[in-house]
Amino acid sequence: MFAPLSGTADTAADNAWGSSSSAHIGYHLSMECYTQHMQQPEPSSLGVEGGARLLSRADWGARMPKSVEHFEGPAPYVIIHHSYMPAACFSTPDCMKSMRDMQDFHQLERGWNDIGYSFGIGGDGMIYTGRGFNVIGAHAPKYNDKSVGIVLIGDWRTELPPKQMLDAARNLIAFGVFKGYIDPAYKLLGHKQVRETECPGGRLFQEISTWPHFNNGIRFNATTEQPPQGQALPVVPKV
Repeated sequence: MFAPLSGTADTAADNAWGSSSSAHIGYHLSMECYTQHMQQPEPSSLGVEGGARLLSRADWGARMPKSVEHFEGPAPYVIIHHSYMPAACFSTPDCMKSMRDMQDFHQLERGWNDIGYSFGIGGDGMIYTGRGFNVIGAHAPKYNDKSVGIVLIGDWRTELPPKQMLDAARNLIAFGVFKGYIDPAYKLLGHKQVRETECPGGRLFQEISTWPHFNNGIRFNATTEQPPQGQALPVVPKV
């Protein structure tokens, strides 16, 4: 399904906080250990002709995370996002820059450990490794420690992402299931089902609602999800 390539979001409108409620081990990794952890997987035996390529963090020039916290897989949820900003990218250099821009915003502006998403999908049809599988994210409150967060770079409120982006997202999910990172009975959700937001955009949400495993039974309820008036929000860890 994936051919390795050698070589070199939470958005401003969508606040998403990480959760550390599940049992996990938080630790700072050395460069050597982290490189081993995030190295790109071997080509899948599921091989799809013309399938998407998975780029490593090193490929797009990711900074080291401040720390990495794992959860025990397989992940029971896959959550789809759009970046809104950065805008859609269609060349690999531009998509690499979009990944760096999102990491800069999440790490430097929000003080999180890393880019919030597990993976990014570019308009070039490439898959960009973010936090990766089985790593607690910062993309969907209450689901960060049990989901794979996939962001399709661009604003997909009124336009449908190109076919190569949609195919790459589906291939990534199938790969995750095949490798045991994603539960075969996973539930597919759009970000707005777990948070008050337009993400992943109306047109993209309409599309993913036709995909296998989409779960329409989970709906965000602002009344029940928000604390009572006058009650302070809980302190949350920086991720």
